[in-house]
Amino acid sequence: MKHITCIEDLRLLHKRRVPKAFFDYADRGSYAEETLRANRDDLQNIKFRQRILVDVSKRDLSTTILGEPSAMPLVLAPVGLLGMQHGDGEIHACRAAQAAGIPFTQSTMSICSIEDIAGSVEKPFWFQLYVMKDRGFIKELVERAIAAKCTALCLTVDLQVIGQRHQDIKNGMSVPPEWTLSKLFDFATKPAWVSGVLQGKRRTFGNIAGHVKNTEDLTKLSAWTAAQFDTSLNWKDVDWIRSIWPGKLIIKGIHDIEDAKLAAETGAQALVVSNHGGRQLDGAPSSIHVLPGIAEAVGDKIEIMFDGGIRSGQDVMRALALGAKSCMLGRAYAYGLGAGGQAGVAKAIDIIRNELLTTMGLCGVNTVAEIDRKVVAS
Repeated sequence: MKHITCIEDLRLLHKRRVPKAFFDYADRGSYAEETLRANRDDLQNIKFRQRILVDVSKRDLSTTILGEPSAMPLVLAPVGLLGMQHGDGEIHACRAAQAAGIPFTQSTMSICSIEDIAGSVEKPFWFQLYVMKDRGFIKELVERAIAAKCTALCLTVDLQVIGQRHQDIKNGMSVPPEWTLSKLFDFATKPAWVSGVLQGKRRTFGNIAGHVKNTEDLTKLSAWTAAQFDTSLNWKDVDWIRSIWPGKLIIKGIHDIEDAKLAAETGAQALVVSNHGGRQLDGAPSSIHVLPGIAEAVGDKIEIMFDGGIRSGQDVMRALALGAKSCMLGRAYAYGLGAGGQAGVAKAIDIIRNELLTTMGLCGVNTVAEIDRKVVAS
């Protein structure tokens, strides 16, 4: 990790070390990937005001997220299949986040189970929930998160219809992987990845295994999962989740002002402005494009978090300037995980931290609370 200077370095190393199907799963978006590209392009089009002769000797990244202290305004977002980027990937990512003093969010579609992570880390973490057709199973998942002492539930609401990801189809993406000649060759050239995954606790969806009958039949397990995403999901389901979850609730996948207003009325503590990383509705505007309007409409009623295209500390600064209180990091830390396990995730966090500190200094800002529209060029 000594010569890694930026998130793109981690991305390229991830690409070399992890089989193509799993790298593409993390890296690519839906359909023509217009929204995927817009998330990055629109962030980079926001320019800063460079300020001089301001005392910035006491810069401090510490803040609060959902009322809890955090070392910086950053959260590791829920990312599915981390255990296929690196053996026990969810555990390693959670450990890196906790060592850095920031929250980690486990995905419903993780390889390690809730219990696997809870038994392997020192502190509670957040759990991300997809509401599936089998409401009994969802209630059971929530109860498991409560038993694991998860401190927040992140309810993702933008995946009731799944956007097609062309590259996953071309790669024959599946969990566990399909065994084809090309994949066998790909795996054979990545022995460290193979060894790590084989030594991991699991190689299928840990939170679902054991619920479906005959879970040793992985084809049946995958078919059950694919059929469970619920097109009838609506605001009443949010009320139901609120009734069974006693802790802090985050609604992830808000991308419209009207939806943001409805989310603010649910009793949730936070919402995440997100288009699922350009993996769902292609042709939707970037997350940073819609952030200011949502922040202005409901920022005084509910905590605003941001997700979509963060690859640098400068990107975090941009999102904070336009109304977010904190940011979720997704692909950037997945690249780190694939590149170097826990050390790679720690490196990704460290890159973001140092870039944000430097950017604050060059913009004449000492604290996270001072970051607002005044730091960006008009």
